[in-house]
Amino acid sequence: MLSTPKKQDRNCTISYILERLNTLDLTQLIPFFADLPIDPYLEGNYRFRRLSHFRISDRRVVQLPHIAMFQSKTHNPLLGNVVREYAELDPELIKCPDFQALILEFFEFCQRCSPSDEVGVHQIRITADQGVGNPAPEGIHRDGVDIIGIVCVNRDGVAGGETHLYESKDRSPVFTKVLNPGELLVVNDQQLFHFTTPIHARSPGAGVRDVFVFTCPGLSASSR
Repeated sequence: MLSTPKKQDRNCTISYILERLNTLDLTQLIPFFADLPIDPYLEGNYRFRRLSHFRISDRRVVQLPHIAMFQSKTHNPLLGNVVREYAELDPELIKCPDFQALILEFFEFCQRCSPSDEVGVHQIRITADQGVGNPAPEGIHRDGVDIIGIVCVNRDGVAGGETHLYESKDRSPVFTKVLNPGELLVVNDQQLFHFTTPIHARSPGAGVRDVFVFTCPGLSASSR
């Protein structure tokens, strides 16, 4: 784990970092993906989602009041300029020590590159039982924040879902990898674009890809 620098000593040298979370048991978080509400803003009924915002104070994870999500058209050509409302994360999930440790692990990197003490946590399931599931229907993009993190919690019965990082949209990716359960990818959103390829079921029946996507700061409508 990175040491925590003082804010005045912030030295952002991160473009991207891939970390294996060997000390955390993410399998206990898998059941919380089973009851995610469907994402009503996306056609196809293959994305399920919750969203909560947290403030990190003295290594304590404090849930903030409900905040709607907002991105500009510049960063999200598909759903930009739309105020999106998602249900909050399950309170029992938020209480899990390994879930809180996961947020704190991501925030260690944020402290090097962002003055914000706020983290948005997007809990997302992509399914492939009706055909192809698209984790990034907006294409190659930035989120419009300082730092993002993607942690894979579960892959079951799917192929694809390869995450790419780009210095510019018209160049070949500088990073290409299928994120496996227990891997955290942290990306400087000011430097790199990101994209994840579609998933499809390996055999007839359901296939899922479960991830948490972190942003620092959050993507809130109140900060428009």
